[in-house]
Amino acid sequence: MALKASALKVGDSHSEQICENLSRTQIVQYAGSSGDYNPLHSDEVYTTQIAGYPSVFAHGMLTMGMTGKAVTNYVGDGTLTKFGVRFTNQVWPGDTLTAIAKVAELRNENGQNYVDLVLSTVNQDGKEVMTGNATARVDA
Repeated sequence: MALKASALKVGDSHSEQICENLSRTQIVQYAGSSGDYNPLHSDEVYTTQIAGYPSVFAHGMLTMGMTGKAVTNYVGDGTLTKFGVRFTNQVWPGDTLTAIAKVAELRNENGQNYVDLVLSTVNQDGKEVMTGNATARVDA
């Protein structure tokens, strides 16, 4: 069922848990599927002893992809016209993430309805790990 502009108002929000207890295996699987084999994401010795981080951490694009799925769960597949993010903190193994999409504006351009969303993804401590914006076409 498609999201309807008539059922939305500014300030509405959708929240969805996108990951529970992120595993190192999931991070390595993402490295394999994306082709991004930066050792910061898989090599504990390199990450802790050379780079100085407390542990390996997830790819930002993994967080973006999981957030994107939550957004399309809300607005519907094939409706996004814009999706951009900024990574604000690392995502660590063991993190549980929740994506939040908040309606910022409803508008009509050339007879097509759009919803503009403000995005935030937070970890289990409420710490924001990603912010962003998205726009989707919506039915009247």
